[in-house]
Amino acid sequence: MRCCVVVVIACALSSLCVDARKIRGISLSYKRFYRERKSFLCIDGSKMIPFEQVNDDYCDCEDGSDEPGTAACPNGRFYCINLGFHHQYIPSSRVNDGICDCCDASDEYNSHTRCLNTCRNLGQRERAAVEDQMRALDEGLRLRQQLIEEGVLLWREKQGQLRELQQVAEDLQVKLEEHRGRRRRGEYAEPGGPRAPPPPPGAQDDAEVRDQNTDATSLFHLLDSDNDGSITADEVRAKVASLQNAGRELSENEARDLLGGVNQIDFPAFQDTLWHTLRRGDTAKIKEPRGGPESLAEEGGPTITAAQSAAERAAEELRKVEEAYEIANTEISDLKEKLNTDYGPEREFLYLSTQCYQLRVYDEYTYTLCPFNQVSQTSDVGTEFLLGKWGEWAESLGSEYSRMRYESGEPCLHGPTRNTLVTLTCALETALRSVREPGRCQYIMDLDTPAACRPARKQKGIHSEL
Repeated sequence: MRCCVVVVIACALSSLCVDARKIRGISLSYKRFYRERKSFLCIDGSKMIPFEQVNDDYCDCEDGSDEPGTAACPNGRFYCINLGFHHQYIPSSRVNDGICDCCDASDEYNSHTRCLNTCRNLGQRERAAVEDQMRALDEGLRLRQQLIEEGVLLWREKQGQLRELQQVAEDLQVKLEEHRGRRRRGEYAEPGGPRAPPPPPGAQDDAEVRDQNTDATSLFHLLDSDNDGSITADEVRAKVASLQNAGRELSENEARDLLGGVNQIDFPAFQDTLWHTLRRGDTAKIKEPRGGPESLAEEGGPTITAAQSAAERAAEELRKVEEAYEIANTEISDLKEKLNTDYGPEREFLYLSTQCYQLRVYDEYTYTLCPFNQVSQTSDVGTEFLLGKWGEWAESLGSEYSRMRYESGEPCLHGPTRNTLVTLTCALETALRSVREPGRCQYIMDLDTPAACRPARKQKGIHSEL
């Protein structure tokens, strides 16, 4: 009887040993396929074999599922439990090959190689590395918050500049309309020297008529000494001389004749009388101003030195107002474009738009990245190439605001235009880390910056079963 008990116990132990052999290299989720029964169905469903052929060091299933714990099947997989570290699958061809692949040494269960279980040490080192990364991430997030705060201040500053420029532009527009109104009314002339000879009758266009009216206005104001809006015979005698006798002053009758036979005229009457006489330049001229050059009736009519000088100053003032108005509108357009740029969900990248970062590569080229502006390359002899202008944020799988695209750079010789892709990585300082050219005229840059730091997603736990 005792002998029978011993036999039964021995058979039971033998069965346990067979079971242990058969389930080696199987994860918990797959153990249901390897329960002891008469037959085994290959996991891909392609074949049914007797269960005793499982893990018998001979490959029967096409998917290698009958030999999870041996190296018999070329496409088989062996599961390393690796308690205390990451579980992993290795090709079954590595089982018992004399090289330790599983940190728990389970892949070399039947080899002469003595493998140590290093899972615990690996897990501890990884946990320490993760803790260091989390501390660095916390510091990066703190620095990112500072960049966000800097961006808020910069954003408000730009908005204030925009409001000020818009007010300046409005004021300049009012001045501009005033000056243009005066020009339309003929209150001053355009600068540029003597007028061209008048065209044949009937050939004057509107601009030439305005020029003539402007000269008439300037001369009228010159002769109207008391600024009462009219010219008298005495005012004519004081400033107009006869061409026939340059040294003789006009008589009162001659002055009245130049005024159309009256003693006083307004501007419209001046245009019909004395203005035409002076433009012909055959009977009268404006007297030479004291201390100045002679002002004669020249081709196309008289050019009055004092009046023309005042007209040129007025025209110059108009030009300056027009130029200032154009500059203000250009700056307004640039500011609006900057304020409409996407600087991230919290404008954390706005601060970078005020900076440029450089990296020298192989002591031959210096690369310069000005975020949201452009990328350039400068050789050691000073030749500079534009590698792209700011385009847009590039889509990145699983991570927003991590890649920047710069396009439409200078064309390569017989090639495409240069463009650059900038990859942003979380770091404790902002610096251009690397530059490479994977394809012709295609550049990739790596920029480290706290602005790219994001709160870590929930990490999968590390095995800590010891």
